[in-house]
Amino acid sequence: MANLREIRDRISSVKSTQQITKAMKMVAAARLRKAQEAILSTRPYVAGLQAVIEKLSSSSEGENIYMTDVENPQNLLLIVVSSDRGLCGGFNSNLFRFITDTLAAKYPEQVKNGQLSVITVGRKATEFFSKRNFNVIEKHIGFFDNLDFDKTADIMRRATRDFENKKYDSVFLAFNEFKSVIAQNRLFSRVLPVAVENEKNDLTSAQAIDYIFEPDPAEILKKILPLHINMQLWRALLESNASEQGARMAAMDNATENAKEIIGHLNLKYNKARQAAITTELSEIVSGAEALNA
Repeated sequence: MANLREIRDRISSVKSTQQITKAMKMVAAARLRKAQEAILSTRPYVAGLQAVIEKLSSSSEGENIYMTDVENPQNLLLIVVSSDRGLCGGFNSNLFRFITDTLAAKYPEQVKNGQLSVITVGRKATEFFSKRNFNVIEKHIGFFDNLDFDKTADIMRRATRDFENKKYDSVFLAFNEFKSVIAQNRLFSRVLPVAVENEKNDLTSAQAIDYIFEPDPAEILKKILPLHINMQLWRALLESNASEQGARMAAMDNATENAKEIIGHLNLKYNKARQAAITTELSEIVSGAEALNA
């Protein structure tokens, strides 16, 4: 009977866990809808801003400090966007593995020489990079509790100021880009200097239109580039938030299904043990009756 009691307790425990995972899945689904709406409305704006910058850069004369490439960048700044909470599958671990592999492949000397500085957004990134002795200069925990563009812009303004002062040669962003509920793209992209792709003129495209700018393109670029840079981090935060909710929803759905399977196995085990116990009791009763009749 003690064995039966243990199995019943185990079934009860798994059912309680299943209720928690179901609730977490529903919460993640509700948050995912809002996060999807935010990122889907932001992507066209970011893409349009990039197109405008590419057009302005092709029409602008002279160099812009935000767009000046460094042939062999030495001092690097990396902004990593992760989650504050766990229970979202491989959302964080896959991103961290991707970042470390990318750094080892492209910037091993900078990492070895301590020329890489890191800004972490999210508790998981803070814990990961701090434990591995990276030079974490800023830690932002609980950032997703109240996503705010002004706080995001503050981070990028400090990074941009350090870039202007030649403290860093390049600034990078690493985050999960939302693809679908069950899939994310891991990105390691350069924010500064701003990269542009000036394609060849195509008379059928809007890019081939000869615009008249007032004031001149260089002045417009000077005003619009800081906004573009701020929007890169804002987009990364929105993408990461949507990806996190999708990953958590998928992870909790898998956990719920696994709990259902475990409950099925435990019920089968419980029934077998119960049947064995009943059979043993019946055998004892029969044996006792035969002894009395003897």
